[in-house]
This record gives sequence, C-alpha cells and structure tokens, in this order.
Amino acid sequence: MAVAKQQEGVIASNELGTLIAALLRREYEVIGPVVRDGAIVYDSIESTKDLPAGWTDEQEPGRYRLKRREDGALFGYAVGPQSWKKYLHPANIRLWSAERENGTFRILNQEPRPKKRYAFVGVRSCDLAAIGVQDRVLLEDRHQDPIYAGRRDGVFIVAVHCIHSVSTCFCASMGTGPRVRAGYDLALTELLDNGDHRFLVQIGSEAGREVLAELGQREATDEDRQLAQAAVDGAAAAQVRRMDTTNIRELLYSNFEHPRWGNVAERCLACTNCTLVCPTCFCTTVEDTSDLSGDHAERWRRLDSCFTLDFSYIHGGNVRASTKARYRQWMTHKLASWIDQFGSSGCVGCGRCITWCPVGIDITEELEAIRGTVANGNT
Repeated sequence: MAVAKQQEGVIASNELGTLIAALLRREYEVIGPVVRDGAIVYDSIESTKDLPAGWTDEQEPGRYRLKRREDGALFGYAVGPQSWKKYLHPANIRLWSAERENGTFRILNQEPRPKKRYAFVGVRSCDLAAIGVQDRVLLEDRHQDPIYAGRRDGVFIVAVHCIHSVSTCFCASMGTGPRVRAGYDLALTELLDNGDHRFLVQIGSEAGREVLAELGQREATDEDRQLAQAAVDGAAAAQVRRMDTTNIRELLYSNFEHPRWGNVAERCLACTNCTLVCPTCFCTTVEDTSDLSGDHAERWRRLDSCFTLDFSYIHGGNVRASTKARYRQWMTHKLASWIDQFGSSGCVGCGRCITWCPVGIDITEELEAIRGTVANGNT
C-alpha cells in the first residue's frame, strides 16, 4: 500500500461525507463507528450523520460508559467492544450446507468473499496493528484461511490517529499507537480549534490518493502539523497503563508455577469476554447441525475461546481443567508463545480485555505482579 512520497492535505469536516460518498460510488460497503445500545460499535454507514458526533467514552477496569463531549468531534473516543475482526474473522459463518435430493445429499459450498469489498472508516492504530497480526496468522502462515483472505482482499482503510485515550489504553508502551504508522489508504487527524473543525489527511496508497482527489482540500500548513502532533502526543501522555515487554517470553516461560496464577484464578470467571473482545484472538470451533426432517444439514465455524472447558478437550479428558490453567494458557500464549509462532506479540495494547472483564482483571497488572516478585526474589 506504500506510495512513493508521503503527502498531507487538509479537508473540512463536511468533506468527510464526500469521502464516504466516493467510497460508496466505488461499490464498497462502508463500515464505521455508530452509537448503539450505550456503546460505540461498527456497522454500515452512508453519511457522517451515522457517526458518533459529540460522543466520547469513559473506561476503567470492568466499566464502560458513553458521555457527551463539549465539541462535535466525530472520532473523539477510544475503542469499543467490537474490533474489525467482526468483519474479517466473523464470529459465525456457514462453511457449507447440504440438501437431500433423490436419496443423496448435495453439498452447497459457501462463498467466503462478501458481496462487496469493505471500506473501514475510523480504524485506530491499535486495531490496524491487530489487523496486521491477523494477516500474519491467517494469511501469511503455512495454511491460509480462505474466508479471511476473501474478506480481507481489497479492503480500503481510512485510519484515524487517536486524540483521546482512556485509562485502559496502553498502546504507547506496545509501540502500536496512538499514531498510525502504516497499512492504511488514508489517515486522518481530527483537529478542532477556535471553531474550525477539520482533518489533516495523509495518503498511504495510490487508491487513497485517487479518492482524496475527489475531495475539496488545501495544503497542510506547519500549524496544522503541529496541532496534529500535539493532539496525538497528548493521547499518548494521557495513558496511565503500560506493559513492560522486556524479556517477556523468558519471564512467563520460567514462571509457569508462579503463585500469581492461582491469585488471578480466584477472580477470573472464565466468561471468555477477554478473548471475544480481543482484536487478535482467532480460535474457532466447527459445529454441524441438521433439521428435524433430516433433509437439510449445515456446517458452521464459530469463534471459540481457550477459556471454555471444552476447548482443550482431548479424547478422554480436558488438559486444562482449571481456571488457573486456562488463564495461564491465554496470557502466556498472547504475550510469549505467540512470538515463537508468529514473530510478534499477540497484544496490541487496546485495553479491551481490561474494560470488558466483569471483575476488572488487568493483564498489565498481572504481568507486573509476576515481574515484581521475580525481581524481589519472592517467587
């Protein structure tokens, strides 16, 4: 997606509607943030009227609330319970169906590609990093996932540099934000000063350049760039959590029997929330169903979680029967063995697992507890 030379321009806030219209004319299904059921989620949009203008969020461990901003910012929030995994690696998808005809079954293969290409509007830096992680797992490994490949192909990404962090964000310490660095077609920084609502726009691909050419824009000034830099730097400075990844693989591998695993297991509900909201978790299961007549059958792929008891069932028993073992598996895979498998961490610092844990378990706190006792010689 790289272009020969990075370019920047400025568009007025009303030109965002022109951008959405340009994508719709190109027959993209445009997906963006909308307010629904007390949260900011992702769904199809047709204009800026669908975006969460003037809304922001408050997040803490086990707590998420929306509240009104004092301005009309369109992207003045962090991340909600959904990620772009909803569209690229959906929770439920039919693999095939079969109909009985003349005493035999006829298999109907399902089309892995959606009817239209996707255009994602409002992709945050942590989520863009997560898409990169899932690309590595589902596209670039030895066995490619054709469903993911069909949905990922041709996606147009309008990224957004974060100007707002919540207490559960820690992307700055993971090197995944709040600034967007690569993997986008267009990247926006929302600027609001003295009643002037506008966006600094960066071009990341030739497709992005072509779309931007249809918008009314002006050349970016040094003041625009300075304001954008200050806004993103402010979001980074506002983050109160961080993850120290120094020697993280060795730390977790050498503390398999650390007492902290038992401590967290006493609090963990094994509800699977952390894996469902995580933008990189990819585990699935397969389920076969049939109707009462026996004339129709279907095979579905559904998202699964290493926190469910049946996930690690192997003929005759479960190899991780305790909550302690399942939490340890999740955290050790996410932060350590993922690196062995795929060359990077499975965590992008979005903080969703902290916000949406009903009892407020904090992955950064659990890691630091293990690191701290090791450093003090108290293991």
